[in-house]
Amino acid sequence: MLNYLKELTQLCGISGDESAVAAYISEQINGFDGILEMRQDALGDLLVHKKGKSPAKRRVLVGAHMDEVGLIVTGLEPDGRLSVAPVGGIEPDAVLGRAVQIPGLGYGVISAVPVHKLSDKEKDEKPDWKSMFLDIGTKNAEETAKLLSPGTSAAFVGDWTELGGGRVTAKAIDDRFGCAVMLHLLKGELAYDTWFGFFVQEEIGLRGSRTAAFAVDPEAALILEATTAADLDGVHGSEAVCKLGGGPVVSFMDRSTIYDRAFYREAFAQAEALGIPCQTKTRIAGGNDAGAVHLTREGVRTMAISVPCRCLHTPSCTAQISDMEQSLLLAEKMTEKLQEV
Repeated sequence: MLNYLKELTQLCGISGDESAVAAYISEQINGFDGILEMRQDALGDLLVHKKGKSPAKRRVLVGAHMDEVGLIVTGLEPDGRLSVAPVGGIEPDAVLGRAVQIPGLGYGVISAVPVHKLSDKEKDEKPDWKSMFLDIGTKNAEETAKLLSPGTSAAFVGDWTELGGGRVTAKAIDDRFGCAVMLHLLKGELAYDTWFGFFVQEEIGLRGSRTAAFAVDPEAALILEATTAADLDGVHGSEAVCKLGGGPVVSFMDRSTIYDRAFYREAFAQAEALGIPCQTKTRIAGGNDAGAVHLTREGVRTMAISVPCRCLHTPSCTAQISDMEQSLLLAEKMTEKLQEV
């Protein structure tokens, strides 16, 4: 699973431009046994049906999103730089001075007025997108226009780096982690026939999961995600939300979903049986594709398993390897249990 994750995080695939990620996933799945069907819908969602040892008792969908947050070019400046806007929830100060990669072109840097040119008031203010530009090294607008145009996407540069304490950092762990888990499950043997959905455009409003779930029409769903861990010095109690090293996160509620109570209880019971830690989110915050999936057609019983991750939506998402491995174990077990509970 970690090998898949390492390769997936280095692909560019901001919301609406996930084709490189979908191509990688499709190439891997083409070599797997027991694939009954694989198709792509009009938005770009990749839907896969895998045969299990037994026919499905109910139609189960396991899903994760392929897209990552990033930037999109909105205009050209006379000096050759480009104005940009965020695609997904990105704070401007998280990208100032950072390198980005532009698929098919190369690299650029997010620049702004140098700090020594700012007034005292401006130094105390948080940067905004209007004051930041993408610099690709051109000298004027005419030169830039020959290389790219408004609508061009740019993704963070965030190399896969192993840290101390069994941690790794990279861009796009949200949610290439979920994609890597699903590839691992698809490569192995399943207890029951199961649908898998690799979704697009989660970061801009849970869009791909809505159409994918409508197509599959599941009776139960498991969403795999990464979620914010704020377990840092000076953050106390429930404000930490969840913590690295605490195992997979199983939520009871967030801002878009109240999760199925029986699935929630079963996840903790299975974690105990597996001998792994399990935690929940201690704040009603955030959301994921479950928000769209559980409202599909006549309603879908839904749960989510998330890996805790620091510095989410930045070039340096940070996660604990043990949390990822334990989340994989729980996802594997719950993919089976959603057929039975």
